[in-house]
This record gives sequence, structure tokens and C-alpha cells, in this order.
Amino acid sequence: MSAVNTSGFVAPGWEAVRAAFEQNLSSGEDVGAGATIYHRGQLVVDVTGGWFDEEHSRPYDADVLQLVFSTTKGITAIAVAICVQRGWLAYDQPVSRYWPEFAAQGKGDATVAQLLSHQCGLFSVEGPVTLEEALDWPTITERLADTKPDWPIGTAHGYHAVTFGFLAGELVRRVDPAHRSIGKFVHDEVAAPIGAEFYIGLPAALEPRVSPLVGRMAGEPNPDPAVQQMIDMFLGPESRAGRALSLNGALADETLLNSPAIHAAEFPAFNGITNAASLAKIYAATLGPVDGVQLVDDATREVARATVTPAGEADACLIIPTSFGMGFMTSSMFSMFAGPGSYGHPGLGGSVGMAQPERQLAVGYVMNQMATNLAGDVRAQRIIDAATAVIDQMS
Repeated sequence: MSAVNTSGFVAPGWEAVRAAFEQNLSSGEDVGAGATIYHRGQLVVDVTGGWFDEEHSRPYDADVLQLVFSTTKGITAIAVAICVQRGWLAYDQPVSRYWPEFAAQGKGDATVAQLLSHQCGLFSVEGPVTLEEALDWPTITERLADTKPDWPIGTAHGYHAVTFGFLAGELVRRVDPAHRSIGKFVHDEVAAPIGAEFYIGLPAALEPRVSPLVGRMAGEPNPDPAVQQMIDMFLGPESRAGRALSLNGALADETLLNSPAIHAAEFPAFNGITNAASLAKIYAATLGPVDGVQLVDDATREVARATVTPAGEADACLIIPTSFGMGFMTSSMFSMFAGPGSYGHPGLGGSVGMAQPERQLAVGYVMNQMATNLAGDVRAQRIIDAATAVIDQMS
């Protein structure tokens, strides 16, 4: 082990990625983290390092699991893509074809594509939500089905930070012949076939492996009242972003996110628990066979990764422009990933899972030290940039 506890595998020629990873640790930007890279279907980097917690009680190693927030959305998008390639679901069809109750409040013509690309104006439900209600799948999905869109469907897009998971997960449950929950579906159809670990609904026996999050998920209050007033306007509890991120306040308590109750629930927009090795392997298996298994065929992947939100369109919740395909975030100034053609999803605080067919690159990065960002984390980007530089030097 090095001074930053780095351990794992690095193929010859990929040392620059390990160096970028260790820079994050030695600089203090990371406490504990993992990074994994696949190239052309082969594992080329798989490293962990740092510490399991703030007390440095034990090393952050390959056995550690980590909550990855919205990085979960990319895995949920893969689950939907599997349903599409099996003919159970079509992106261009109305959601109400599969979920009849969804037609309420003028949503009968909303397509699956519009739902997955955050264009349906359902970033939260109407009225207050308790934590107990948020933990009850039928309660939230029934309320979403009966919620009036916040804007005319298809005229704008706005980040459905929490509700995306209920919406996409309910679609999967409805069209799956076995009617599995999204957590069970991801386990059976995404993770298990390639020997990966990704849990939406963590088994209680695995809780001791989960590294606790370190640091705040939101910034400290700004000492300038005028600046704080502007922050509250765009991110406060009554703003679209504040309502979207907290499900109308039900999930506003940051301490909940280290709670076993939250880990055990199914929130397929934000409570996935995994490691970097599994994230990268899952994305690699959307590019081609990994251990003989390709999760998403090429034709489905090409449709799923295509950007459908208008270029440069401001996000109705996050204010700044964001870019989406079929549940995947695509490369934009908000989240560059490896540049054009990239698809995947970042998570609050820094984690990321992504792939880029043009370079045959798949990346997974997880960490326990929270940064106060939703995307574009400098630590993740440092690792991605190091990987793309290695690949570009090969050509």
C-alpha cells in the first residue's frame, strides 16, 4: 500500500489514471474512494484508496460499498433500455399505454422518451410529503400519476431529481412480465449477469460494508444576505430545484442519507449503493460483451444515448443548461464526461458512471467525501481526463 492506501490493479500504460486518483487522495479532496476503467471491454484500472470514514478506522478497499446518489439514474436508465430491447416498452409510445393511470391531469399523450428526458414537469408531487409517504412506493407513484405537469409537456425540461426513479421504476414494474420492483429487476437483469454489485434497496446484512458519507451535501449559508436571498430563490425549499431535490421536503434532512432505513428503501433516482468496479463493469457491458454478456445491444444503446433535450436549453429546475437522452445525462457544460458521445450520470457530491463508444471507454468513480456539486466534480473529471489522454495517445 502507498501512503494514501492505494491498492488494486493498473495495466501497463495506464499509470496516469492511478496518479490522478492518488492526487485526489493526497490533496485531501478525497477521504476514501474507488476508480475503475474499462477499455475495449477489458479492465485496465481498478483501484481503491484512502479511508472508510473520517476516523480512518480502516482502509477504503475493494469490499467497501458506497451510496452514489443520482449516479443511480444511469443504472435505472439501463434497466429501462433492457425492457425496450426485449420489446416490452418503446421510447416513442405514450406512458399511459403501459401505465393507464398516468393519463390523468392531461398527461395521456406524454411519451416514454419525454418522461425519461425530464420533460413531463413532474419534478415533485403536489402538496406536502412525509418521510413515511416517501418510503411507500404505491403512495408516491399514485400521487405522481395524478399530478398536473408544471409546464406543458415537451416545451421544457427540468431535473426530476427524486421523482425520475419512481416514474422510470414504475414503468419497468408495469412492463416486466414478472412485475419485479426496480431494485429486484436491477439485481436480476443488470448486476447479477455480469457479477456486479448494485443495490437499489440494500440487504440489511450488507450495511456494515457501506462507507458513511463525509461532509455536508449543501454549502454553508452565505454571510451576504443578498447572496443568500438569491440562493434561496433558486435552491430554497419553495423553488423548483429545492422541491425536486427534497421531494417537497420529505428528504431534506441530510443525516437521513447515512440511515439504514434509506439504504434499504427503493429510491431508483438516488439511493443506489455500489462500488467503482461494478459501475464501470455495468457501463462496459453496454458497449459490448463483458464476460460474455452485453446488457444493452448496440441499436438500443444508440437510441438511448442520443441527446433529445434542445442544445443549450436551460433546465427548468436547475436554471443552467443540462442535456439528457433516455434517462442518461449526456455530455454538456454541466457534465462533460469524456466529451461528445458520452452517456451516463453523475451523482450529488462527486460520483459518476459513464461510457463513451467512440473511445470504447467505461468509467466508474465513487467516494465518501461529499463536494457541494450535482455534477462536473473535479476529482471525477481528473480521472476521466487521465483515461481519455491515455486512449488518445494510443491512436
